[in-house]
Order: sequence, then structure tokens, then C-alpha cells
Amino acid sequence: MSDLGHVLILAGGLSYEREVSIRSGRRVAEVLRAAGVDVETRDADSTLVPAVLADPPDAVFVTLHGGAGEDGAIRSVLELLDVPYVGATPDACRVAFDKPTAKAVVRSWGLNTPDSVALPKETFHDLGAAAVLARIIDRLGLPLFVKPSRGGSALGASMVRTAEELPAAMVGCFAYGDTALIERYVEGIEVSVSVVDLGDGPVALPPVEIVPDRGVYDYAARYTAGHTEFFAPARLSPEATEACAGMAVAAHTALGLRDISRTDIIVDAAGKPYFLEVNVAPGMTETSLLPMAAEAAGRDLGTLCKGLLELAATRG
Repeated sequence: MSDLGHVLILAGGLSYEREVSIRSGRRVAEVLRAAGVDVETRDADSTLVPAVLADPPDAVFVTLHGGAGEDGAIRSVLELLDVPYVGATPDACRVAFDKPTAKAVVRSWGLNTPDSVALPKETFHDLGAAAVLARIIDRLGLPLFVKPSRGGSALGASMVRTAEELPAAMVGCFAYGDTALIERYVEGIEVSVSVVDLGDGPVALPPVEIVPDRGVYDYAARYTAGHTEFFAPARLSPEATEACAGMAVAAHTALGLRDISRTDIIVDAAGKPYFLEVNVAPGMTETSLLPMAAEAAGRDLGTLCKGLLELAATRG
């Protein structure tokens, strides 16, 4: 067995991404057990704090997606409990989880990111949706991509190719959040670059190319086997591959992240990468991108997760 002793995996939660989180937690538990680690899985509910106080784990692996899993709240509670955990600190999570804020930070570091505007739903109510939407199209052009400013798994996100599609896209977005991020859509190759840091500095894993069968990497394409084709490593030129790796590591560093992250990028026809967003609790399901990247790098997922937990335990 591992020297880690008692390891706790947090999975579930009450966000829209609960089912994905449960699948991520199950996968991490499986690979850790195969690596000889004693694993317990718990939900983020009213039993969590008493359980941790009664039997403090040596380290926690957070596989909660969306909401408290990525906005820093659960990590703040873990720090109150003096329990070490894998991943970014609460402050860094709060910055990274808010997509417009994250875009502003990485832009200040010189990274390319599509032009965008973030507006709360009250703005459309107070100023008139038609007038505001028309001005957005005038400024950003078409096509556009609309998504909630916070959250993941492409919930509430949609492509807008015509002006007539934008109102419905906004309604769909506001079903999952009070602020919409409307972004100029960049045509190109969609890739995801995972970053891991086992104590020697952040390192990018091979980029994973994403080719959804319906052209949009939505919730169904992400979590339904067969709806998306993946290429790991991505079919990019050496120069574009290096640029994407550099962008992911720079975003990880600029946002003050720790241990693990995943950056989503679009590479245009000229090979120029554009930062889209970053995830501080990457999915770990059978169709998730970080496990694919680890395999492409020749890394065993269980060994990688165990190493991250061991690093976290030293911080305890």
C-alpha cells in the first residue's frame, strides 16, 4: 500500500455538473486503488465536515466540477479544516473560475484571447435586449460564441451564426448563470492542454485535439462516447504545438494555479493560438481530456494522481 495512508476524494456536489463529478471521482478512485492508495470517496454535503474532523485524511483530491468545486468555496473549507488538497488555492480558483476575469489576466500577460463582452442579464432588461444585442453584433461581428461567465461542461453554451440566433442563445445561457460572456468565434482547431506540476514547475502534457461530430463541443459531445473524435497528440505543426504548450503554462502561472489545470485553446488557420478558458478541476472521466493527454505522454494516470496527492500531503 501507499505511504499516503488515508486519501479522500470529493465528488458529486449540487452543481449542474454533479453527474460528471461523480464519474470523475469514480475514475480517480479506480486508478488510485490500482496504484495501491487507500481511497475513500465522499460527497460535498452536511456529513463532510464531521467526517473529516473525526478521521482527517492525509490529502484530498477534489473532483467537484462547477460551483463550489471550482470557485474556491470547498477549498476554503478544507483550509479551515487544516486538510491538504490537490489543486489551486481559493483565491486563484475565484479568479480562474470567472471567465471574463481570467481572460483579462491572461491578456495582461500578452496572451491572445478572442474579443468579448460580459454582461449580466439585468443589463438587457434595463437597456433593452434588442438594442444591446444589435450593438454586440456590430462590435464583435458573427459568428459568436455565448456561454455563462462561470461554470463548465459547456452547459448553457452555444454557437451563434446569425443575428436571429442570438436571443435564444442568451436565454439558454442565462438558464445557467446571471452573466453571459459573448465572444467572437475563432474558426480553427480546438485543443485542450493539461498542465501538471509535481514539484519541479508546471509542465504541459501533449495537446488533445477535439473534433465533435456536430461541430460544437457541447455537453453531449463531451460526455457521450462516440460523439467526438479525439487526437492525442493533436494534429498540429511543431510550432503550433509549442505555442499551445507555452500558452497553457503561461495561463497556469499568470492565474496563480497549482498542481493541475487544463486550458482550452483555439488554433486558427495561421497556427495562432487563442486562450478560451481554464479549468482548475479538470474532468477525469473516461471521455475527459486530461487522462487522454497523460496517456499520450506515456504517464500512468494512477501514478500521476498519486504524485499530486503526495505533493499536497507535504504541504500539510
